[in-house]
Amino acid sequence: MSFARACALADVPADEALGVTVDRYDVAIARDGDEVFALQDLCSHAAVALSEGEVANCSIECWLHGSTFDLRTGKPLNFPATEPVATFPVEVRDGYVYVDVDTTLNGVTPS
Repeated sequence: MSFARACALADVPADEALGVTVDRYDVAIARDGDEVFALQDLCSHAAVALSEGEVANCSIECWLHGSTFDLRTGKPLNFPATEPVATFPVEVRDGYVYVDVDTTLNGVTPS
């Protein structure tokens, strides 16, 4: 695993997401309560930024058509999305969020 610093934890408000670029990938860093997640910042249905959507109940909603994705697995929870998005390992150290974009937790290749 190769973790890279993505952002300061303080930059990601509780129950929201922040879009960042880690290496060559656009990544959404999402906080749901005290948990932090990283997933591909691109809806698999409409190719828009998931980081602009709402975070709640361990999911993120795409603002364009309302598809929601599980923050843990990247799986779509409702239509119109049918394909999962990549999810990445996350570590929080010394107030910073680190993401390993070379490893996906669900085997989905990020685009």
